Amino acid sequence: MNPNNQPNQNSGQPNTNSRPPQNPRPNRQGPGRNQNNKNSNRRPSSNPSQPAHAGRSVSRGAAMRAQKRNQEDATRIASQHLDASSKNQQTRRANFVDDTPRLSIVGLGGMDGGGSKNTILVEYLNDAVIMDCGNDLGVDLPGINYGIVDTTYLESIKHKLRAYIITHGHLDHIGGLPHIVPRFPAPIYGSKFTIGRVEEIFGNFGLPMPDGFELQTVMMNEDTHERLKIGNFFVELVRVTHSIPGSTCIVLDTPVGRLINTGDFRFDPNPLDHEKTDMERLKQLGDEGVLALLSESTTTDRPGWTPSESTIEDSISDIMANAPGRVFVGLFSTNMNRVQMIINAAVSHNRKVAMDGRSMVSTLEMAVRHGFVRIPKGTFVPIASAGTMNDQDLVVVCTGSQGEPSSALQRMSSGDHRHVKLKEQDTVILSSSPIPYSGNDAKIRSMVDDFMKKGVHIFQHITRDIDQHGPLHVSGHASVDEYAEMINVTKPKFFVPIYGDYTAKKRHIDIAIDNGIPRKNTINADNGEIIAFTSDTMEPAGTVPHGTVLVDQTGAIVSNIVVKDRLMLAEEGLVAVVLTVDKRTGQLATSPDIISRGFIYMRDNEDLMNEFRTELRRAVGQRFRRVDLDRFKQELREHVTHFLFEHTQRSPIVIPVVNVIGGSKPDGNGTAQKNNGNQRSQQQAPQPVEVPPTPEEQAEDVQKRFKEMRAKLLNQDARTD
Repeated sequence: MNPNNQPNQNSGQPNTNSRPPQNPRPNRQGPGRNQNNKNSNRRPSSNPSQPAHAGRSVSRGAAMRAQKRNQEDATRIASQHLDASSKNQQTRRANFVDDTPRLSIVGLGGMDGGGSKNTILVEYLNDAVIMDCGNDLGVDLPGINYGIVDTTYLESIKHKLRAYIITHGHLDHIGGLPHIVPRFPAPIYGSKFTIGRVEEIFGNFGLPMPDGFELQTVMMNEDTHERLKIGNFFVELVRVTHSIPGSTCIVLDTPVGRLINTGDFRFDPNPLDHEKTDMERLKQLGDEGVLALLSESTTTDRPGWTPSESTIEDSISDIMANAPGRVFVGLFSTNMNRVQMIINAAVSHNRKVAMDGRSMVSTLEMAVRHGFVRIPKGTFVPIASAGTMNDQDLVVVCTGSQGEPSSALQRMSSGDHRHVKLKEQDTVILSSSPIPYSGNDAKIRSMVDDFMKKGVHIFQHITRDIDQHGPLHVSGHASVDEYAEMINVTKPKFFVPIYGDYTAKKRHIDIAIDNGIPRKNTINADNGEIIAFTSDTMEPAGTVPHGTVLVDQTGAIVSNIVVKDRLMLAEEGLVAVVLTVDKRTGQLATSPDIISRGFIYMRDNEDLMNEFRTELRRAVGQRFRRVDLDRFKQELREHVTHFLFEHTQRSPIVIPVVNVIGGSKPDGNGTAQKNNGNQRSQQQAPQPVEVPPTPEEQAEDVQKRFKEMRAKLLNQDARTD
């Protein structure tokens, strides 16, 4: 048990199959445990809200084991996102001696889970750079918004850090920057659009920056093959197509050899912005020699080639032309090329365009400012006017294509949007597919259900054949033949798959082997694993501390222990027991106060509560004066856990609060502070020393104080008793 009331928890299901021992031994540990075993044969209740007599006798050990299982379940779930200190990691050194200067590559993030919090460290002697610095939006824990990489190892090499180099502006590649760069300052390099996105997220970040911090950015021109010196490295960006403008490969020339980080890419022969992948430059780099290719692995299980973005243009235009009323298009907020396509289609059909979704509006403003999106004058109208315009005159472009809670499209589907109330003749186009590994399918399906109930016309990419319309979405990632083409063009000596889970990276290694890379020249590394290079060798070289730091909606860091508590509360609830004990008699001065949150509704379980209070009185009478206060609270916690599990087969978090009166003053934590002799509590009204208060005055004062304390603790909540 944890004496600090902090369970080591995890979200387990209650163990309803726990059986009492065949020969139960008398319980001699707990406070005031009833040793009468006459109810040992009663059957468990399937309804935990039934009165006490519906429970069954179980040993204290069974109750403690059930609670331990819940804690272990919570630990298992929360441990998927542990930071380095929680993992108690230490750097493992290689088991050989090599004095040759070597280049080290470490995936601090992005080497698991479908490519999230993508962050790769490159280190050589006294210089280091970080390629990408993203967050993980797929963390499904109570109150957690996203995760970022643990920076424990960066603390030890921060004097080496020369730059952050970013492939493109998606949050899984830039979302960690506002948290990490202020602590480990260095200039951020990227394309024009990428730097615009970086400045945007810093400007919108909810927390203040440290005093003296100044954001330093360097815009690079990927079209002119500009090369910049960074310490012992030279960096160049090469244009690739993806689902966001300004996407690039990173070419890093090191003293050991050339590295290429592909970033997220595809080979679109006809992109909407006409900015094709710079295949000519990639071929030149391959001919000059590439030591190692670090290639993203998101969709290595998809055969062939990814269709061109231009294939969806006619589909959206046709739907818009035949729509009887307003048209709503949901898509990713950063896909500005598709936004431009929708604007062009709306103008051609004489419709105005309204934008909704803070992230989309913010990105669009930046894109227009930098010339990536062009909007004819008079095209845009405010979303507030959506209810006043003719239905045939409006197209709304909004966020929420993944069914995200509180997104614009989701609020429209549920009828909670401030300015838009959907009508039967409205048309909704979901121009996206569920993000891989995210589990968004159920959210999208639920949102579509809400649209269908309102009679809205709904068009999705996944139902295009049934609904007889063209494609509405194409992936921003390569397919198998494109991954193979990248390997054949760059002709690397060594191959390291990145930005994917183990299975996706294993498939990528198979693609590399099929295209001439020797198996011994490939490696499937996990987060934190060091890959050491010389000009002729590549080998694992130990690990560095790594992990995940959890962030809430405000941008603040959340402790893993707090997350475990939340998981336990979500599964089992909480019971607080507030006891007021007279120090002189060792008996309860008032009836026990019991507070239940997420456990049972007490007013529906009066029999259980009455028996519970009886047990508490017995516990106080038998044990309070025999052990010190801390020991008593520990025994009380175990006794309550046993009692509740016996009667409900559930193990909530139990918090005992013991207020001691008569010769001591309760402190703010429910513990007692000693006073000299029999001096009365300082909370009593001062009396002349020579005239002690009468017993009636003492009793009245005590009752007054505890009435106030009880009201404060219970807060007049209907779930308390």
